[in-house]
Amino acid sequence: MHPLGDNALTAHPSARLASDAAVCDGPSDIDKMVWIQGGTFRMGSDRHYPEEAPVHRVTVDAFWMDCHPVTNRQFKAFAKATGHVTVAEIAPDPKDYPGILPHMVYAGSLMFSPPAHPVSLRDFSQWWTFAKGANWRHPYGPGSDIRGLDDHPVVHVAFSDALAYAKWAGKDLPTEAEWEFAARGGLDGAEFAWGDEFAPGGRHMANTWQGEFPRQNTRDDGYERTSPVTAFPPNGYGLHDLIGNVWEWTSDWYSPRHEADAAKACCIPENPRGGREADSYDPRTTNVKIPRKVIKGGSHLCAPNYCRRYRPAARHAEPIDTSTSHLGFRCIRRGVSIAP
Repeated sequence: MHPLGDNALTAHPSARLASDAAVCDGPSDIDKMVWIQGGTFRMGSDRHYPEEAPVHRVTVDAFWMDCHPVTNRQFKAFAKATGHVTVAEIAPDPKDYPGILPHMVYAGSLMFSPPAHPVSLRDFSQWWTFAKGANWRHPYGPGSDIRGLDDHPVVHVAFSDALAYAKWAGKDLPTEAEWEFAARGGLDGAEFAWGDEFAPGGRHMANTWQGEFPRQNTRDDGYERTSPVTAFPPNGYGLHDLIGNVWEWTSDWYSPRHEADAAKACCIPENPRGGREADSYDPRTTNVKIPRKVIKGGSHLCAPNYCRRYRPAARHAEPIDTSTSHLGFRCIRRGVSIAP
């Protein structure tokens, strides 16, 4: 029996194909990938945040996808082999950030710190801080390290860091459509990657926030921060952690809404690549223009009272120069039908 139940294998013909072959294994740790057959599905949602609408049909070709987010162990191998230095490890150039205060010109990354008292959910500065010395090697600042976290997802990686890893591994980053198709695991139209019930039978299916965000995490799912990438059940395609744990970069430029559904089946978009870079900028920023990519999947910080984005349709805009303590990535390979 499939870990998500027999119904998970009947929702989409490619679900059974992927499940039968979905052994999260490969010739090396870098190559643990699952074959996703591809097909047509309903992308987006009309029931939640406006940027997820409208629901529209999309077709994607087959591809291989990493069976879990890139881990600290994998990223460490990449950094050792290439000498790559992440964006978070380099002090910003003041010329790129007009008006930046001199005392803010240091290497660092955005880090979540729970406040000790109730705060307004409209002010994210109450729980996010640009922490000096925070990076993938030191996820909680200079006094921390990744010992014991080899199998946790790498965090504090900007878009260029994720892309550099993908190129080194002979892979690519997924488009938003590819990512969402894979995350649905064959359950076209379902609310979550595992069905329509958030915690079926009281079982937590992903690493999300329980309690009152941002100051009280009851850890009912067993984790306060990130978790090992295979700690929770895979979806119908055998993929782990597409929901919760960490957000994941995609290659698509962000747009505030999806395109409308095609009027005829003949006109359903095939392998869409998202919006235009020129349209991805945050209209609220005027002095610094940083293009934004789509990130998907939600994270361990998503909670019912604040960020219900632990769903395949959910999406968010992230500036390409930004890294955080709850953002990672995974890779794909296109155009090959044999095991990598």
